[in-house]
Amino acid sequence: MKKKQFKSESKRLLDLMINSIYTNKEIFLRELISNASDAIDKLYYLSLTDRKVKLKKSDFKIQVELDKENRTITITDNGIGMNQEELEKNLGTIAESGTLFFKTENEKKKDIDVIGQFGVGFYSAFMVAKKIQVLSKKFGSEEAYLWESEGVDGYSVEKAEYDSYGTKIILELKEDTEQDQYSEFLDQYQIDTMVKKYSNYITYPIVMNMERSVLKEGSKDEYETKIEEETLNSMIPIWRKNKKDVSEEDYHHFYTDTYHDYENPSKVITSNVEGKCSYKSLLFIPSHAPYDLYTKEYKKGLALYSNGVLIMDKCEELLPDYFSFMKGLVDSEDISLNISREILQQDYQVKLIAKSIESKIKKELESMLNEDREKYDNFFKNFGMQLKFGIYNDYGMHKDVLKDLIMFYSSSEEKLVTLKEYISRMKKDQDKIFYACGESIDKIGLLPQVEGIKDKGYEVLYLTEYVDEFALQMLMEYEGKQFANICSENIDLDSEDEKKELESKNKQGKEMFEEMLNALHEEVSEIKYTNKLKNHPVCLTSKGNVSVEMEKVINSMPTDEKIKAETILEINENHPIVKKLESLYKNDKEELGKYTKVLYAQARLIEGLPIDNPTEVTNLICDIMS
Repeated sequence: MKKKQFKSESKRLLDLMINSIYTNKEIFLRELISNASDAIDKLYYLSLTDRKVKLKKSDFKIQVELDKENRTITITDNGIGMNQEELEKNLGTIAESGTLFFKTENEKKKDIDVIGQFGVGFYSAFMVAKKIQVLSKKFGSEEAYLWESEGVDGYSVEKAEYDSYGTKIILELKEDTEQDQYSEFLDQYQIDTMVKKYSNYITYPIVMNMERSVLKEGSKDEYETKIEEETLNSMIPIWRKNKKDVSEEDYHHFYTDTYHDYENPSKVITSNVEGKCSYKSLLFIPSHAPYDLYTKEYKKGLALYSNGVLIMDKCEELLPDYFSFMKGLVDSEDISLNISREILQQDYQVKLIAKSIESKIKKELESMLNEDREKYDNFFKNFGMQLKFGIYNDYGMHKDVLKDLIMFYSSSEEKLVTLKEYISRMKKDQDKIFYACGESIDKIGLLPQVEGIKDKGYEVLYLTEYVDEFALQMLMEYEGKQFANICSENIDLDSEDEKKELESKNKQGKEMFEEMLNALHEEVSEIKYTNKLKNHPVCLTSKGNVSVEMEKVINSMPTDEKIKAETILEINENHPIVKKLESLYKNDKEELGKYTKVLYAQARLIEGLPIDNPTEVTNLICDIMS
C-alpha cells in the first residue's frame, strides 16, 4: 500500500492543529460526530430534492462502538459517504471542506443545517489516535474505499469492501502516559457524558451499545449484565421546540438538571431573534445567589451553541458583569468561528447578541419590578449588590441602564424602595435625596443625624452595603435631584433666622473650640455647634468627597491604600453638655480637654469608627466620674 503525502505543509500544519488549535482532547468526539451529522444532512437534503431517493429522517443515525481489547473507537454514519476523489480531496488536503462547499452551494435554502466549515475537525482525532481508518462508500455507488493514516507521515487510499453506504471511522487509541490516560475514552460512561455535553442536540440519534446491570427475572437480589442499544442524545433542544409544546415545569427540569441547582429558577426568559445576527436564547434568573458569586473563582457566561453543537461552556462576552448571575445559553448559526470551533474568530456578532440580551434582561427585570414586587424584592436581596457594582464600575458607563433597578431601605416606608419611588414622595421644596450609611438598618436608625432629619419630616435612604455610597456618588443625581449624605457638613435645612442664630452662637464659642481642637491634636478639622441634633450631644460629620463610611470601606480592604475622611465634631447647641463645656472653658481648661476627648471618642463610636487609644479614653471617663 503506497503512502501519499498530505497536500498541505503536512507536518507543520497537522502538528499545529493537534497541539495548538484544539486545547481539549475530548473535543475529537464532538468534531467526528458533527462531521457525521453533516454527511447525513447532505443525504437527507438529497432525499428532499430527488424523488428517486426514498429516505426519511428517521432512517438516519450515528453509531459509536467501543472495543477495549483492541483499543478502538468506531463512529459510523449512514450519510452521503465519499468516493475516492472526495476522500483524496477532503482528507488528503488539510483544511479542505466539502461541507463548506455544500453550504455555499445551498446557502439560500433554509431547510437544512450543516455544522462544519473548515474540514480540519477530523484531524483533531490524531490528538488521541495513533492510527485512523476511514471506510466510506458514496450513496448510489458500488465501490467503497479505505483511507488510512498514522499522522504526519502521510496517508493511503485503496479499494475496500463495505456492505452499506456512508462512512465508518476507526480510531486506534494511543498508549496511556503519565500525563494522558487515553483509555478513559473507552469507558462507555465517559463517552455518554461527552456526547451529552457537546453533541446532545445533534438532530440525528447517536446510539451506542450500553452495558447495564439489571435484576434477573424472578430474582430479588441477583443481577445480570445486559447490552442494549441506547440513544445518547436528546436531539431536539428545548429552546428549539415550539413554546406551546414546552411547559414551565419542562424549563424548570432543564434548569435544575443542567445547572445542578436544588431550587427552580426565579424567572425563565426565552428569545427567538432574527436580524443581522439571528439567535435563540434560553436564560434563567436563579432563585438564590451561588456561594461564590462575589469571589474571584466565579466565572460568568452563557453556553454558546452553533446549530445545537456546544462551542463554549461559558462565553463571558455574552453577559455584562452586572448581569453575571444569569444562567443560560445562546444558539446561533450566524456566529463566526475559527477553524477549531472552540473560540470566536471575530466578536462583532457576539457583541450584537450581547447587546440584545442585555436589553432583554433589563426589560424582564423592569417587568418583574412593576408586576411582581415580592419576587423582585427577593431577587434584589440576592443580586442587588451586583447591579450597584455595575453602576460604580467602568466609571459609571452603565448607570443609565441600571439606575431604575436599584433599591435602598427607606426610613419612612420601612422596606426597599426605588429612587423613582423616593422622588415621587419628596417634599415640594426638597432638592436633595437624603441618605445615611452604616453597618445595619438598626445602627443607621440610631445615628444622631438620622433622628434630626426624620424629625423634620424627611425620608432617608439607609445604605448598608459597602458599595452603596460609591454607586450613588457615581450616579451624582437622579431626575435632577442630587444625593446628599446627612452625615456631611453641607446639609442645610435651616431657615435664614436659624442660620443667623447658629452662626452667632458659633462665633461666641470660637475661642473655646480652638482650645478643644488643641486637645484633639487636629484629629478633626473643626469643632462647632449644630442645631440638627435632637437628643444626642454630639455627632461626627464629614467634609469633602470622602465620607466616614468610605474611610471604613477603603481602609478595610487588603491593600496598602489608607485614607482618612476630613471630619467635624458637631455639638448639639441645645444639649446640657454645652453649659458644662462653657463652664470648664472658664474655670478648668485641663478638664475641658478630658471632656473633649471623651466626646470625640463617643462620636467615633456612634459612627462605627475605632478609637485609637481606648485605654486612655476609659481612664478619662473614670477620672470624670470619680
